[in-house]
Amino acid sequence: MKTLGKSITILCSTGLVLLGLQTTSVHASEWPTQKAIRFISVYPPGGSVDQVTRILAPALQAQLKQSVVVENIGGASGMIGTAAVAKADPDGYTFGLVFDTHAVNPALKDKIPFDTKKDLAYITMIGTAPMVLAAAKNTGITSFKQLIELSKAKKPQTFGSIGTGSLGHLSMAQLAKNAGFDWSHVPYKGGGPLMQDAIGGHIPLSVGSIFLVKPHSDAGSLIPLAVTTTARSKDMPNVPTIAESGFPGFEAPAWWGVIAPAKTPVAVINRMHQEIAIALKKKEISEKLDQQGMDIVGLGPEAFRDFNDKQMSLWGKFVIDNGIKD
Repeated sequence: MKTLGKSITILCSTGLVLLGLQTTSVHASEWPTQKAIRFISVYPPGGSVDQVTRILAPALQAQLKQSVVVENIGGASGMIGTAAVAKADPDGYTFGLVFDTHAVNPALKDKIPFDTKKDLAYITMIGTAPMVLAAAKNTGITSFKQLIELSKAKKPQTFGSIGTGSLGHLSMAQLAKNAGFDWSHVPYKGGGPLMQDAIGGHIPLSVGSIFLVKPHSDAGSLIPLAVTTTARSKDMPNVPTIAESGFPGFEAPAWWGVIAPAKTPVAVINRMHQEIAIALKKKEISEKLDQQGMDIVGLGPEAFRDFNDKQMSLWGKFVIDNGIKD
């Protein structure tokens, strides 16, 4: 009887598992017909995260034949918007678009209302891009070489980034520390506010993705000094890399990716990745992203998660070693 009872228990448990799988399968097969998809940009309007979200949303809406509503939830270097994604119902109707700060926040923040590895699903890493260090026109700085000469002469410099712990902040802080420069950081609440002050001459130096900085450089409002990738950008071929300018091996590209709440059905995760991959191959989408300096990579869920984990280890260590706090 004990054996029979055990067998019944196993069968019942198996049945529950199968029922759960069947429910998930049915749910996934109905996706996304039930309601509008919420696509959260974790930064305010005007920055690169917002722009990438709004480039993708119409394409996904057309492909999925379902409304895709963009919602900006900025603040705390993307953490507030990411928390909204993590806490959302994992029904396949909430996604978020994050920036490179996503991998830094766990080491940067004393209290973070979600577990970056456990509470989120990773859908697609869209692409990477150089960041650009630029000078305001009223500084009189016209080249990276000139900036380095001033810094070596112990002339203090101030640079702004999209926020404390952003890759722009950390990469410039790392550069200044290793070189012994007196550089001070001013954090902003996103790319839009940063560019407003940079163009207005209120912050001498600014660092942001090429996606963010290039339009203002093209307009002559900012002076690009250097890019943070090891190779020059095809979109700004006359701008030197930091690596070639006396700091060999220096590399810190910006990146963007799509996330969802953990426990989102695997079938939905895979379908959304497939739809994003299709969108990224469309000429009108790829051209818009390319115009802003992005190199499309389209990493899938597993590869994106691995990439994020490595970024967390790399920059998290720098944050902890240097006692950087928001």
